[in-house]
Amino acid sequence: MNRFFRLSPVLRARKAQEDAAKGAVIQSRADVREAQALVRRKQLDLVGAEAPTEATARAMVASLVARQSLAGALMSAQKMVTEAEEVERDRMAVLADAAKRRRAVEMMAERHAEMVRANDLRKDQANLDELAMTSKARNEARGAAE
Repeated sequence: MNRFFRLSPVLRARKAQEDAAKGAVIQSRADVREAQALVRRKQLDLVGAEAPTEATARAMVASLVARQSLAGALMSAQKMVTEAEEVERDRMAVLADAAKRRRAVEMMAERHAEMVRANDLRKDQANLDELAMTSKARNEARGAAE
């Protein structure tokens, strides 16, 4: 029996793919946090940009336009969060798939290792049996010779 597991390069490649997928998930989580922080900043900007209580009509219009612009920026930031979360879900699915593929090859490696162990035990037992038979035959030959 071949002691070398022929799929070990495949296993290393699958582990590398899983590690790359983990890195992508970590990056996408960071992107989600950044987008959420941007939303919080935009919300604070919008809350801080209240309409003036005493002002001319031009100041009131400018204030309303500024608030609308801030609201648009907030909506854009919220869309960024949604998109970042979608990317994160996609990357999590890729990670789960990579983990399944790695585990499948690992299970084959474990089965191969078990077969090698069983083969070694079988060989050891055959050697022990051979030694016992030879020893018994030698003892009988000595007993008959005496």
